[in-house]
Amino acid sequence: MADDLTSQMASAPEVGDEKPSAIPQDELDRITDELISELKKVYDPEIPVDIYELGLIYKVDINDDRHVDIEMTLTAPACPVAGEMPGWVEDAARKVVGVKSAKATIVFEPPWDPSRMSDEARLQLNML
Repeated sequence: MADDLTSQMASAPEVGDEKPSAIPQDELDRITDELISELKKVYDPEIPVDIYELGLIYKVDINDDRHVDIEMTLTAPACPVAGEMPGWVEDAARKVVGVKSAKATIVFEPPWDPSRMSDEARLQLNML
C-alpha cells in the first residue's frame, strides 16, 4: 500500500497528460516523503495504527500551485470522528514545507477493508 501511494504521489506524468508538473521532481519527491511522514502521525482513535498504514488514504494530488487534494476513507461509515478526521489530515499536510493549502475529502468507494492495510499495520494489530 505505502509503495503504491508513493508512486502515485511522485510519479512523472503519463503520456497524454496535459503538461509536466511545474514543481521540480526532486522537490516533489521531498514533499511526497514529508507528506507520508506527516500522514503517519494521524491515528484512527479506535485503532492504534496510523491512517496511512491502515490504508485509509486513497489518493493524494499535488498541483502546480502546491495545493494538496487528499481522498481518504474511514474504517466504518459511522466512525465517531468522521467530521474531525479530514481536518486532522489537512493540518498534517499543511505542516509540509512547500505545501500552501490542503483539502481532505472522505470517500466510501471503494469501501475500506483490512486487505488495504500494510504489513506494518497487520503486525501492529497481530493480524499476520
